[in-house]
Amino acid sequence: MLSLSFCLRHPHRITIDTMARRTSQSQNEKNKAGTFFLATLILWFVSVLFEIIFNKRSELLWIVAGAVFFQIANWVVRSFISRDPLFVNTSVSLLHSTIISVSVVFILANQRLKKGPNGMFEHSQLVGGTWEWAYAALCFSCGYFAYDQLDMLHYRLYSGLIPSILVHHLILLVCFTLALYRNVTINYLILTLVCELHSIFLHVRKVRRMAGVRDAKSTIVRMEWVLNWLTFIFARSLSHILITIKLIADAPRFEKGVVLPLALFGMAGMNLINAGLGIDLFNAFTRERTPQKSSHHHGE
Repeated sequence: MLSLSFCLRHPHRITIDTMARRTSQSQNEKNKAGTFFLATLILWFVSVLFEIIFNKRSELLWIVAGAVFFQIANWVVRSFISRDPLFVNTSVSLLHSTIISVSVVFILANQRLKKGPNGMFEHSQLVGGTWEWAYAALCFSCGYFAYDQLDMLHYRLYSGLIPSILVHHLILLVCFTLALYRNVTINYLILTLVCELHSIFLHVRKVRRMAGVRDAKSTIVRMEWVLNWLTFIFARSLSHILITIKLIADAPRFEKGVVLPLALFGMAGMNLINAGLGIDLFNAFTRERTPQKSSHHHGE
């Protein structure tokens, strides 16, 4: 009776207590996730240093160069444009997507001009070969994912007990570094980075909305959505599906070991993430096309 009386007289207190419990629970989830992913990142970093110093793998210094470069970019944006952690993180991500997209297009065009299309996508070339500049580009991108993982952990730019973005980065770091250590499937991984063409427009949309440009009827926003959908379909979804099909078709040609299972596991994860991303993209598109219903989604 006393508790019922208290609830009737102080309903606002119940709401505040409930919100406080939810906030505390969310904070605990973030702490647990943060501890785990920080530990995996430290282990990854020690592994890379070991390879560089003790195994004299100086070519892996491109990983360090990538991490340092994007950390400097982070500092520049934070110092001269905005101190908002999410804006800074998204801006640097946009820079990475642009650089890697240009690099991948350059690598593929350069290979085609020098060697011709014959045999370019043969199994032996994709698994055992390394196109010019492909190794350095993969290392540089790997350095970015390490930087981005640390930045997200530092500013807690994630949510949930198992944050999908941190899982995505961890999968990429594991797949990329193992391939770089063994110098296999480098060209396969360069092909997976074609998806960064789509990431450009994902980040552009995010920066645009944070800058307050939300008019869905404007020509710029409409063009952005056209490019967003086209690159999502062709540069991300279709390219990753084709890579998966190629891996399955060439499965008998792989030597026994972890290369094929790891490649299939990585692509399964990427395709699953792409499916979720497609759903999120469609929901965002729907909300943006109906402004009267999107007022509650300013934080997306």
